[in-house]
Amino acid sequence: MKKRKIAVLMGGWSSEREVSLSSGKECAAALSARGHDVRTIDVTRDLGALTKALKPRPDVVFNALHGRGGEDGTVQGILEFLRIPYTHSGVLASAVAMDKPMAKAVFAKAGLPLVEGAVVPREKLGVADPLPAPFVVKPTNEGSSVGVRIVRPNDNSWHEEARGWAYDEALVERFIPGREITVAVMGDRALGVCEIRPRGTFYDYTSKYAVGGSDHIIPAPIHKRAYEEALEIGLRAHRALGCRGVSRADLRYDDTAGEPGRLYLLEINTQPGMTPTSLVPDVARHVGIDFGALVDWIVENAACDS
Repeated sequence: MKKRKIAVLMGGWSSEREVSLSSGKECAAALSARGHDVRTIDVTRDLGALTKALKPRPDVVFNALHGRGGEDGTVQGILEFLRIPYTHSGVLASAVAMDKPMAKAVFAKAGLPLVEGAVVPREKLGVADPLPAPFVVKPTNEGSSVGVRIVRPNDNSWHEEARGWAYDEALVERFIPGREITVAVMGDRALGVCEIRPRGTFYDYTSKYAVGGSDHIIPAPIHKRAYEEALEIGLRAHRALGCRGVSRADLRYDDTAGEPGRLYLLEINTQPGMTPTSLVPDVARHVGIDFGALVDWIVENAACDS
C-alpha cells in the first residue's frame, strides 16, 4: 500500500457543516492509522485561505465536505484548476446530483423508476396544494433531509409554513408509503441494500446523525427479486450521473400491497456521510470491508476529470 500525503477537506459553510466535521475527523483518523501523512483543512468561503492551506501540495485531497459548496462541483472545480487529485465524483456529476430536478431528468432518460413530482416556486407553494396529500416537499439543492417536510391530509399547519419557505423553490413529490431503502455503490460494484428504520416519524436529519436515531438492517429484509432490483437501480444511477468512487442511492420500497413491492429512486448522494452512524460504512462492513480499508480504497481511486 502506497503511503500518501493527504489533505482532508471538512467543515464548509453549508447546513451540513457539523456532519462534515464528523466525517472528516473519522476519515483523517482512519487514514493516519493506515500510515498516511494526513492533515485536515476546515474549509471556509475564503479561497485564498484554501489554496494556502493546500501548500505544500498534497498527493490527494480527501473531500469530506457535505452539502452546497463542497458537494455541488464548487470545490471540485477548484481542485481541477489546481490539478490535485481528489476523492469522490467530479465537477459535472457532483453538480447534477446536487440539483435534484436535474438529476431526476438524467434518471428519467436512463429509464430509472422515479416518483411523480414538480418544481414549485416559493410564491406558489402556500397558495394551493401542488399535489393531493400526502406529498413530500424538499429543497431542490440540499442534502441530509434538510428542509424536508411530509404534508399529510388535513395538515392545518402546512400552508402557514409554506408561506415562510426558506428556499426559492421546492421539489414536490407524491409520498410513497412503505420502507426506506438505500444502496451503497463502490466503483463498479453495488455493495448491498440496507433498510433504514427511523425511530422518529421519518428519516430526517436527527434520524440520520443522532446515535440511536435509526436502525440499519443489513441486508434489507425484502423480497429477493426486489433486493436484486435495488442493487441494479443503485448501480445504474451511479453510472447515469458518471459518479466516481463511492455513492449512495436512496429509494422507497412500496410493499403495502405485498411483496415483491415497487421501488422508486429518490436521489443519489455523491459524498455519503462517513460518520459513526453513516450508512455506506455500515454496508461496507457487512461485506467485509472495514472503515480503514474503505477510506483507503477511496483515496486509491482519487482523480482529476480533466
